[in-house]
Amino acid sequence: MTKSLILLTNDDGINSPGLAAAASALDPLGELLIIAPLDQQTNMGRSRKTYGSGGGILKEIPVNYQDQNWIGYGIEASPARAVEHAVIEIANRPLSLVVSGINYGENIGTIITASGTVGAALEAAGWGVPALAVSQEIAGMDYHSYSKSVDFSAAAYFTRITAESILEGQLPFDADLIKLEVPLAATPETKCVATRLDRSQYYGTRIEPRESVYTSPTQVINFAHKGIYSEIDTDAYALAKGWISITPLSLDFTSRAPLEEIAARFNIQPIHEGD
Repeated sequence: MTKSLILLTNDDGINSPGLAAAASALDPLGELLIIAPLDQQTNMGRSRKTYGSGGGILKEIPVNYQDQNWIGYGIEASPARAVEHAVIEIANRPLSLVVSGINYGENIGTIITASGTVGAALEAAGWGVPALAVSQEIAGMDYHSYSKSVDFSAAAYFTRITAESILEGQLPFDADLIKLEVPLAATPETKCVATRLDRSQYYGTRIEPRESVYTSPTQVINFAHKGIYSEIDTDAYALAKGWISITPLSLDFTSRAPLEEIAARFNIQPIHEGD
């Protein structure tokens, strides 16, 4: 029986310890194809971008986790573009699953459209491949580091069991991808809950005062609003409680408002069967 082919990527780059931890978690579940940006590509969203003089060229990079070793491929491209290359020209058969992560830093609430982690998973879903985006809360805001102080063991554990569930039963109704969030102090025994995406702005932004917006460079500071949430069934609430959360996401960004209501509001016509 042919093994499931699992694509692993990470917006932190091919050398991210989070990617290596995810490889360890996924290795028992199938054959791994590891392709990720050569460099840190956080906050790229679903950008389909190449960069550098060797954009699109694969560079063989060893991926190591404890006593396990794999061959991965770095590419001068955004996470979503890396997925695109894998789907179109690199995978030797249809992908069974795409996993993006394990990311340095949580992706909570409305920030997901800026997240390179979620962006890569969205790209996979756009190609019809089930996808899982995994993020690990870290202390502070140094999301661009490869800090060895981050313990990915709980995130790796839940990555494995969540990926296994997707491979065995595909995705739930109306879900194209799953977002998995792991709090800082999580263990394999930590409570895991099903959540919605919170509508609050989890990450705030402060722009430091400057002499002139036309001549002075800017300094932008981002900070987390941990503990702020809009409802108690959301990913932000679960993180505040120290729980792991699984949030189903859809490619359909359409508002849940009835289309008849929208048509009446703008004095237009809804589409009816037979039109």
